[in-house]
Amino acid sequence: MTLALNGVTKEFNRRSIFRDVSFSLGSGESLAITGRNGSGKSTLVKIVCGLLSPTRGTIEYVHDGKMIEGEDVRNHIGLVSPYLQLYDEFSGMENLELLSAIRSDRTLEDGRIDEVLNDVGLWERRKDLLRTYSSGMKQRLKYAFAVVHRPDILILDEPTSNLDKDGIEMVTRRVREQQKSAILIVATNDADEATWCSKKVELGTHR
Repeated sequence: MTLALNGVTKEFNRRSIFRDVSFSLGSGESLAITGRNGSGKSTLVKIVCGLLSPTRGTIEYVHDGKMIEGEDVRNHIGLVSPYLQLYDEFSGMENLELLSAIRSDRTLEDGRIDEVLNDVGLWERRKDLLRTYSSGMKQRLKYAFAVVHRPDILILDEPTSNLDKDGIEMVTRRVREQQKSAILIVATNDADEATWCSKKVELGTHR
C-alpha cells in the first residue's frame, strides 16, 4: 500500500488552515503530524481518511498497483479519533459489529472480533452497554474498531487520550505491530508520541 499527498491545502471561509502539505508513505513507514492547537492536525487526518475534501491538491491511495478511490478507501483505513461516533445504547460487542457492517467488513476472519476485544482488554465487558463504559474503555473500543479489519493505513488522532498506563501499553503494542508491514500516521502534540514515527510533518497556523 502507498499513500501520497501532493500540495494539499485546506481553507475555511477564505482562511488558510494549512498549505501545500506533501508526503508519501509506503508499507512499514510511519508519519507524525504535529503542530500547535488550531494548526489543522485533525483536519488533515479527516482529509486523509476521505471525510473532508482538500481545497487544493491531490491524495492518491494505491494497493497492489491499483488506485483506490471513493468509498473503497475506508476499507483500507483504521481511525482512532475523538470524533469517532459510538453508540451508548448498544454493548461494546454490538458497537463493533455495527460499525464493521457500516464499513462493509465482509471478509473478517471467524473469531477476529473476539480476538481484538481481548487484545484491547474489553472481552469481559463485551456484553455491557457502552453507557457503562469509562472514557478509557471507550477509547479502547475505538482501537478495536480501527484494527479489526487489519488496515493498510492506521491513523491515530490523540492516540493516548483518556488512557491509563495499561491502555498506553496497549497502544504502543498496536503501534509496533502496525509498523511491521503497514502504514501508521499519528496526529499529536505529545513529543514522546511523535517519536514513534520515522517521518514528521509539522503544521503551522495560517491566518
